[in-house]
Amino acid sequence: MATKTDFTAEEWSEVLGSVMMAGMAITLADPSGLIGMTQEGLASGSALLAAKTDPNSNALIKSVVSDFETSEGRTTARGLIKSKLAGKQAAEMKGAILETLGQAVALVDAKAPDDAAGFKAWLYSISERVANAASEGGFMGFGGVRVSDAEKATLDEISKAVKLTA
Repeated sequence: MATKTDFTAEEWSEVLGSVMMAGMAITLADPSGLIGMTQEGLASGSALLAAKTDPNSNALIKSVVSDFETSEGRTTARGLIKSKLAGKQAAEMKGAILETLGQAVALVDAKAPDDAAGFKAWLYSISERVANAASEGGFMGFGGVRVSDAEKATLDEISKAVKLTA
């Protein structure tokens, strides 16, 4: 069972950042306005809380959640996001995020093969949670659809990036 100590500081930064980027990709796919973005942000955070108490969360997921409970862990994750997305236009960000997700799961595959499947599924579940957090295309939260076509397409891309599909 893998933990933070199985990764270098740079590798751990990639792993931590991937958790935040899994939700960001969905938010960027179809921005939902202030209320929707807030709901999507809360959904991402609730995924961390749910993993903390989930008896099926593996050691790697628990280690990631534990690190997010510290200001150092959150700062590390934000630092990775800044370094990967700095200077990019919104249209370029999704590609950078998907690439980062792919790099993170490649690290986990190499360093934590026993925890890799669970970690990949968890990243994808964060994306799903964010996609379902706010209605898209309605007015002030009324009408619209739960998951937009752009979000569905991004979920497919995330699934491929984290190697859940062939």
